[in-house]
Amino acid sequence: MEIEDDGAVLLALLDAAVDAILISDQSGTILRVNKAAATLFGHTVEGLTGQNVKVLMPQSMAVQHDGFLRHHLETGEKRIIGLGRDVEGIRADGTIFPLHLSVGRADIAGEVAFVGILHDQSRRRAAEEAAARSQRMDAIGQMTGGIAHDFNNLLAVVIGNLELLEMDETREKSRAMITDALEAAELGADLTSRLMAFARTTNLKLDTVAMNDEVSRAVSMLRRTIGAHVTVEAALADDLWHTRADATQLQTAVLNLALNAQDAMPNGGKVFFETRNVVLDDSYIAQEIGIDTGSYVRLSVSDTGEGMSPETRNRAMEPFFTTKPTGEGTGLGLSMVYGFVKQSSGHVTIYSELGQGTTISLYFPASMDAKTKEVAAKDDDQAYGTIGADRLILLVEDDVRVMRLSKARLLAFGFRCITAETADAAWAILQERDDIDLVFTDLVMPGKMTGHDLAKRIAAEKPQLRVLMTSGFFEGVLRAEEIGADTAILRKPYRQAELAQALQAVFDETAP
Repeated sequence: MEIEDDGAVLLALLDAAVDAILISDQSGTILRVNKAAATLFGHTVEGLTGQNVKVLMPQSMAVQHDGFLRHHLETGEKRIIGLGRDVEGIRADGTIFPLHLSVGRADIAGEVAFVGILHDQSRRRAAEEAAARSQRMDAIGQMTGGIAHDFNNLLAVVIGNLELLEMDETREKSRAMITDALEAAELGADLTSRLMAFARTTNLKLDTVAMNDEVSRAVSMLRRTIGAHVTVEAALADDLWHTRADATQLQTAVLNLALNAQDAMPNGGKVFFETRNVVLDDSYIAQEIGIDTGSYVRLSVSDTGEGMSPETRNRAMEPFFTTKPTGEGTGLGLSMVYGFVKQSSGHVTIYSELGQGTTISLYFPASMDAKTKEVAAKDDDQAYGTIGADRLILLVEDDVRVMRLSKARLLAFGFRCITAETADAAWAILQERDDIDLVFTDLVMPGKMTGHDLAKRIAAEKPQLRVLMTSGFFEGVLRAEEIGADTAILRKPYRQAELAQALQAVFDETAP
């Protein structure tokens, strides 16, 4: 078979390509662009064709583009032509994201054309950052473990000699000084034991534990000792799987997390404990890098405090890192928790938003009796394959990786999907379209409107439109007056079956 229309062949090849490809003339005007490139930048093919490539660049790069192009055409110098380079792109909604760009030059009948091939680097950058954090934590752990070991040897000599002096000394003043020195040395020994817990060099006494019992004991103790301005509540799963952990270290970890939460709420608030069975699959790994698949028991400690900035969240588990004033904290609480959970073959995650609060979740591998339930949960995934029924969902999510994953999940159910990265952008879309069946939005969003602002506005002005919310916070600590007492919250991270059940419930509730 012969194909004579070269233009049709070119367009077919461009649209078949998985990578983003665009072709421009020597002035930078886009002549051809494939569907992958239009999707990557959030435009339509027609909308990009005829525009200058500068619309796909952040302002800092766009202002230099014409000069780079003119320099190449005048001198022939290849600064980027024929080479690959990491740059940044800008989507139609203003989001800036990392790109790898390769540019080639073609001379056709005396005219110059440039071909650009672009790869989204967002996922790779996220994986690199997660790997760097993990390596940094391991390196700090090795260093602190060595220091703690040597310091313990010194303290053993100090404490031993002080005890011998205390036995022989008869003068009251000297005995009091020796006692003070012993107490200080024992505090130093406690400090090094926590460092060694972070470094994962202590020997844990792993036994099968009922997590609910351990948490109940800690909650009972906290209710008697924690500040009167803080309320302690718990939601413990009835059918919780067993796990293996050091019960003493678990109690210490729970108390550390609760006291940190109290410090984050100087004006009062709520600490909430939640236990739950979770099955982590490949979809979850796309959101949280660095944990094995399988069945886990999750303990979450949430607060309604001040929250953490992204920078604080990234360093929160490093030893000696603290945001408290000098003399009010050692910076070892979270690092001790991290070391204990890692040594128990588990994982720690932090979800926090400034002004909203923090949820810290500890994942412990479930005992073998969870395997049959894991299989049953996977079977449930198959029951919702056609729930979408070609319905249109507006997905509102500011995290690019989570948005990509959530969109893939919705498409797998048969939904059609459009996206927005802010609640403000979502509301603008809703003003222009009336064919959307459901809005699936994150609760905490950047911009003037939050997710619950969007939901309340929809309820007031578009009451027929369905809304499903999701959040990394446990719903027990969210303010009911802001989200609405009847609003269902799908907790991140969630499995495919849980998402399907939540969507089905929303559609069932509003069915005629």
